[in-house]
Amino acid sequence: MQCQDFWKILKGEELAFFSGVPDSTFKDWMSFLSVNNGKDGLQNIIAVNECEAAAICAGYHLATGKIGVLYCQNSGFGKTINPLTSLLDPDIYSIPLLLLIGWRGEPGIKDEPQHKKMGRILLPLLQTLEIPHEFLPDNLPDAKKAIAYAKDYMAKNSAPYALIARSGIFEKYGADEQSLNGFEMSREEAIKIIVDNLDGDEIVISTTGKTSRELFEYREAKGQGHAHDFLTVGSMGCAAGIAFGAAVSRPDKQFIIFDGDGAALMQLGTMATIGHYAPKKLVHFIFDNNSYESTGGQPSISETIKFEEIARACGYEGSLVARDMPELGAILKKMPAGPFLIVVKVNSSSRSGLGRPTASPLENKNSLMKELNI
Repeated sequence: MQCQDFWKILKGEELAFFSGVPDSTFKDWMSFLSVNNGKDGLQNIIAVNECEAAAICAGYHLATGKIGVLYCQNSGFGKTINPLTSLLDPDIYSIPLLLLIGWRGEPGIKDEPQHKKMGRILLPLLQTLEIPHEFLPDNLPDAKKAIAYAKDYMAKNSAPYALIARSGIFEKYGADEQSLNGFEMSREEAIKIIVDNLDGDEIVISTTGKTSRELFEYREAKGQGHAHDFLTVGSMGCAAGIAFGAAVSRPDKQFIIFDGDGAALMQLGTMATIGHYAPKKLVHFIFDNNSYESTGGQPSISETIKFEEIARACGYEGSLVARDMPELGAILKKMPAGPFLIVVKVNSSSRSGLGRPTASPLENKNSLMKELNI
């Protein structure tokens, strides 16, 4: 389907308010929402996590009587379970909501390991939650019928309804949003500079997406092995929590967090926990490119966020911002005492042909624990 035609169907059913976290399964639809936000009655709120998006759509319904559309990947759908069962459910406030869920890890289709479990249990999970659902058709006549049925159900029952979207359902819409943001460094260049300035005994916990892939490939290029790295291939937003849990448990070791702006925003409260308990050997890097690059380059809201000020307000020992390579290099001459935040401003470019870790998540975990003598 063409995105413009899909929008006309939704608009015709008064489904014009959108909120969620971008998903690569339907990244062209995400690009359409981004480009057309504020036009022709379309309103799109990129939320920091899917739980928040459900609450935003609930607020929209309370204020207008209309129905919001929550978009997410099925991996992030798990975050909506609390508001779906304790806010939107017919037994509580009975608030209608249209869920547009991208299906990663669909059984029988090759995908990354972090998607296998949720891909397998998505349909049974929707059944357990008592949310009716169907697959979004890939042609306009059937899609129109599906949307009309969903709208009728939600209006009559004041309850959520889900449409599941498979990859490739939308035609190409524009180019990937590779906004360079005026910053000279790429994330990969920044990672190389940091790794080159480490002593070699530090443990690096890296966030999901291209950050972990770039770290893995640079270790390969340097022949360093991967025993000092934990590559968080899924669980977006959890790298900082993982590193904190390890740092307070092993105060003898230096821990480094490689985070992203979207991931940090998703679990922003972790910074409060880190600041409160203040592990001295924890240094937190946030590579801030103002975008969700791994899902197509949709903008995040980090452009208006000052992570460095948030860190200090949360109790970090200090924070700095590096906007170019010389600034980053100067900061790294001496690793600061933690907890310390270093915000690295990077552009949204990434190398074509970037590979993926060749070790399995289980192998990654076991090698790290062996390195820690566990």
